[in-house]
Amino acid sequence: MSTSASLERPRPAATWAVLDPRSFARIRALLFIAALLPLVRLVVLGLDTRLGANPVEFVQRSLGTWSLAMLCATLTITPLRRLTGWTWLVRLRRMAGLFCFFYVALHLSTYVVLDQWFDWAAIWKDVLKRPFITAGFAAFVALVPLAATSTDAMQRRLGGRRWRRLHQLVYPIAAAAILHFWWHKAGKHDYVEPAIYGAVIAVLLLARVVARLRRGAIKPA
Repeated sequence: MSTSASLERPRPAATWAVLDPRSFARIRALLFIAALLPLVRLVVLGLDTRLGANPVEFVQRSLGTWSLAMLCATLTITPLRRLTGWTWLVRLRRMAGLFCFFYVALHLSTYVVLDQWFDWAAIWKDVLKRPFITAGFAAFVALVPLAATSTDAMQRRLGGRRWRRLHQLVYPIAAAAILHFWWHKAGKHDYVEPAIYGAVIAVLLLARVVARLRRGAIKPA
């Protein structure tokens, strides 16, 4: 009888492979709250006047860093799903991508509103003359259609193939984001953080290339 019970007991891997709706909703809610914590931290620090000698720069850099972190989280989902077989992870990708756009939009807004005070001539001059701002602005512009077409309705309207082709923009967006960060840090010869994020994104993109090559290798002749 004990042997039968042990055979019927589900394995932990199988439990994680297929989540019931309630468990998935809990995980999604926890991740949603976790994704908001960086913004909550900035608000708390601001209310407590602990944003440092240059609050605008502190907020801009924090939001930029978390934009990259959210981009890495979004790009991690597909390789992690392939590695673990947890198909439900794909259902978190939209939320992660929208949080990435959210933090990028806040990052850009602090530059436009708090740094430049809506001086559009100065902003446009920066976009044209300063390479790191050019790269960052290009990444934001490319993110807009991805955020706008993230809904199921837009996916149906575009069709699966065109929707997937459009969302492959995330790869040049990732490259532009790293260039933005790298060139920004180059002024202070501080390449450690950009190199770390660049390495993480490179590994995540390489994982996709390897997966595609393997799929091509197993196709019948």
